[in-house]
Order: sequence, then C-alpha cells, then structure tokens
Amino acid sequence: MNAEHLVAHYEQIADATDAIARLRRFILDLAVRGKLVPQDPNDESASELLKLIAKERNQRIDRGEMRRGKLLADLEEFPFEPPSGWIWVRLGETGNIFSGNSINDPTREQLARVSKGRPFIATKDVGYGLDHINYENGLLVELTDERFRIARAYSVFICAEGGSAGKKMGLADREICFGNKLLANETWSVVAPKFTLYAYMSEFFYEQFSSKMKGVIGGISIANFLELPLCLPPLAEQHRIVAKVDELMGLCDRLEAARANREAARDRLAAASLARLNVPDPETFLADTRFALDALPALTTRPNQLKQLRQTILSLAVRGKLVPQDPTDEPAFVRRTNDVAELEGRLDAEIPSNWRWVRVEDVANARLGKMLDKAKNKGRPYPYLRNTNVHWFDIRLDDLKTILLDDAEFAEYRLENGDVLICEGGHGIGRTAVWGGGFENLVFQKALHRVRPGRHLDPSFFAQCCFVYFDAGIMQTYFTGVGIPHFTGRALAKLVFPLPPLAEQHRIVAKVDALMSLCDRLEACLTATAATRRRLLDALLAEALAPMTDRELEAAE
Repeated sequence: MNAEHLVAHYEQIADATDAIARLRRFILDLAVRGKLVPQDPNDESASELLKLIAKERNQRIDRGEMRRGKLLADLEEFPFEPPSGWIWVRLGETGNIFSGNSINDPTREQLARVSKGRPFIATKDVGYGLDHINYENGLLVELTDERFRIARAYSVFICAEGGSAGKKMGLADREICFGNKLLANETWSVVAPKFTLYAYMSEFFYEQFSSKMKGVIGGISIANFLELPLCLPPLAEQHRIVAKVDELMGLCDRLEAARANREAARDRLAAASLARLNVPDPETFLADTRFALDALPALTTRPNQLKQLRQTILSLAVRGKLVPQDPTDEPAFVRRTNDVAELEGRLDAEIPSNWRWVRVEDVANARLGKMLDKAKNKGRPYPYLRNTNVHWFDIRLDDLKTILLDDAEFAEYRLENGDVLICEGGHGIGRTAVWGGGFENLVFQKALHRVRPGRHLDPSFFAQCCFVYFDAGIMQTYFTGVGIPHFTGRALAKLVFPLPPLAEQHRIVAKVDALMSLCDRLEACLTATAATRRRLLDALLAEALAPMTDRELEAAE
C-alpha cells in the first residue's frame, strides 16, 4: 500500500466531517485485502487450513452438533488477486453458520420471567461491530429449554434483514440464544473470530453482502450468505491482522476523542465570546464585538457553528445593541393608550430610551389568508402561497397552487411588496418572511398571516423580532391548541415587541444584512473547505489502496 501521503497530509484532512469513520473503513479494507501487515513466507498456507476445517466439520457432524448441509461450489472468479499464502473461500466454509429463533409476545413475556439462563439477543442489542453486545436486556432462556438454538461463545453475529442488514454485527463473549434476523458464525478453530468480524465490517464485504439483498424491507437469505466470497489468510497472519487492527482502531479512538475535545473547546470559546455580547457591558461592548467577530472565523470549522452567531446578531439587533442610537432621530411612534402605558410599566426588559413597546395592532394591519373553497367554480385562478412556501426570511415559489377568486377577494388577499408572512399553525408555525415582490397577482392562503406594516414599521425589522422571539420561546406563549398549535389572528395582533425610531430600524436592517452576508461568505468558505478536505481524503485513500509499482516495491524492500 502507499500510505505515506495519507500520513503526511493527515492534518489537512483531520477535520473532514467523516475523516475518522473513513479511516476506520480504510484500515479494514486494507486488512481484508492483505495490505495491512506483510505476508510471512514461513506461515503455513491458508490452503492447508481447508483440510483442518473439513476434519473439524465432520467431527461436529458426527457428534450431532450440526447438520452436514449443502456442498458449496468453488469460486470461479476472484474479486481481487489473493496475496501470497491466502485463499479464496465461500463464507460458509469459515464456520457453522445458522439463524436464530423468532419469538412471539407470550414467549417474550415468559423469557422476561426467567431469572437464570442464557441471554436472548435481538438485533437491537447488537451494535455496529466494535460495540459490545447488550446482554442485559431482561430476556433469558433457561439452560434446559431446548426450543432455542444456541451459539457458542466467540460466535460472530450479523443482522441479515431490515434496515440494519449487513451493518449491525458483533462478537459474543458467551453462549447465547438469538433472534431470527441474526446469523451466527461459529468459526472453526483455524478461523479467528475477530478476523471474521473485521472482514464483516469492511466496505468490500458490505458490497458483496448488499449485492445479494432482496425484498421490500431488504435482506439476505442464509443460502446466499453462505455463498459470499472471503479471502482467507494463514492463521498466523489472521492473528497479526487482528492485533494490528486493534492497535489502529485504538489510535482512531484517540484521534476521535482528540477531535471531539478540540471541537468542544472551539464551541466553548465561541459561546463565551457570544455570551459577552448577549449580556453586554456598556463600557466593553464595542471591544467585545470586535473580538467576537475577529475570533469567530478561527474558532468556526463547521457551517452549522454559524447558527449561534446569526442568532446573536439578530438578538443584538432587536435589543438596540447592534447600531448606536442617534439622538436626532424622531422617537419611535406609539399609540398613547392606557393599554400601552400599562404595558410599558409591566415590561422590565431594557430598551433604548427612544424605543417604545408596542403591539402588532398598533403599527400594522394583520389578517389571516383565504380559506380554500373546493366547491367554488367561479372567478379567476390566482397562484397562492402556503405555509410550505414560507421559511425563515425566505419565500420559495416552488410548487405553487391556484385558487379561484373574484375581483373583491383578489384585492383583499393580494400580496404587496413589504408584506410580512407568518405561518399560522402546524409544522413550521411562526416562520416569518418578507414578501419582496417580483411576482404579480400572488395571494395567500388560510395557513398564513399577512402583516402589512404601517409607515412606522420596517417589515424586515419586524421579521427579525419574530425570529428572536421564536428562538427565545416568547412567541410560543401566544400560541394556542393542545395537539396542533395555532397562532390566531387575535394573538398576533396582541404580540408585543420593541419598536425603534424608523430611521434606526433602517440602520439595523442594513447592518444585519451586511453581517448576514458576512456569515454567508464564511459559511460558503467552510463548505468549500469541507468539500476540499473530502476530495483530498478520497484521493489519498484511493492512492493508499492502489497497488505499488515495481519501483515502489523495490524501494520498500
């Protein structure tokens, strides 16, 4: 193998999303291809093992421990050239392979009452190769119960049916009974159980396994499983491979832990930087802001880490902390009523002196969309928005439906540039976006609220308030309904939010747009970097798996 470049460039690929998982698969693929440890010419050839296997099988048949079974045909084509001393065999030649027992609810209840016996293991109790089997699932089979098949200690198990087929597997360290979706392989004494497990875990084996799967739910018959090819090394090399894989998997564990610790430290530093902004010190706020914005690109390695930065930007925006107040701005409009005066007295959240607490009904007109009338057959067809078209700060015009409306209805439900749309209920409730125009004669359906701001409210600023309130759980206090929550028009009209002067609203929206564009560029850069890391990882793994040239072999020798 040619692994030098992989090792040399590891630091560049270490932060690839699935670098460790792919490194594990790479190690296993090398193992089953005879490229992980060197072959020793002094090892007894694997072909000699077949004689010992035949002898052991016959002894077990004679003792009545297993059936003779169907004779397996020799492989006619080899997936790859076997290394020196290795031999291609059918999987059925590596051990006594059989399926478990299905159990119904009464039997399960009976096993749950047994206090001493062999564990009964189902697919859910088996992990993905390196995980320990869960023997403490509460199901035991009495030692005298002859209804169940028994797998010897150090049998290798694999799931043969369903979504976990070919993926869930494990090595038992004791005698067990097991479910019918699992196949046990009691390997012969000259086939190392852990080598078999590592072979099962390899990408090569899964490709062979999945090619034989059939049915709607997906599964492999035991007959097809027995026919799968496996390249068998000499016994001594099996043990060397197992030792090397164990060593390298331990290294992967340490690399994974180091990466997790590194990512956790980055997350803590990023969170601490943003926390200082969320509870700002007036004297250090500007310095804290500059530090956070300068440090976050270095602390951020994954696109999803930018979510908290975006939330912080919006939170600062609607609290008057993102742009400075201008004393020359005309104070925010407020309808002076006893209701608002009482409201201001009860709310203790700090806002700038020239901001005001208002309700939606004070500064905007809100209404629910048009209910569909399938029986209606008059009017003109107009495209309409549903709640599935409205996402946070984004309206997607795919899959538009049409509705028949007369002229008066169209005028009532027509969208205008600057209208704010809010999802009324169900999945996505509260999602808010501003309609920017560009599509004529568009209306909206009952699953959406339309908030049409008056001259004192910037629609984008109001949408930012909705996001912050939803993220903080404040908006949810206005929802009603036990099963499927709804946001009624009456509740929306009473929604309280802070209103800056109109000029400051415009400045806030412009600053948020600029910072969100910065986040978009940073996210695009991180995505491109992740893709580059992945391509580099692909190339290095492909090179490492490629056969050595004659010149490289001479240099290695």
